Amino acid sequence: MSSNSETFAIAAHLHVLLRRKTGRVTDTEWMASNADYARAMAHYAREQGLALNDPDLLKWAQKLEDVTPAMQIAQPKPLLTAAKDAVRYMGGLR
Repeated sequence: MSSNSETFAIAAHLHVLLRRKTGRVTDTEWMASNADYARAMAHYAREQGLALNDPDLLKWAQKLEDVTPAMQIAQPKPLLTAAKDAVRYMGGLR
């Protein structure tokens, strides 16, 4: 099992590699906290690694895929709760 800081470090490293090698800008924080986004970025990095024959992209895509199952699955808020929170945030409810 990986720690949040390890996951963030992997996401940050992959972010830098993708930016330098493909021009793709990613959201490091989102990649480290959202398993769906992490899987999508790992898939993209793997595709680019194969296309560019770049072992670094392949290696770091695999590292991200390895930590993705350990990410917490966010439980969606019920719609009514989300709406109440939004109204409260805007100053409508006390």
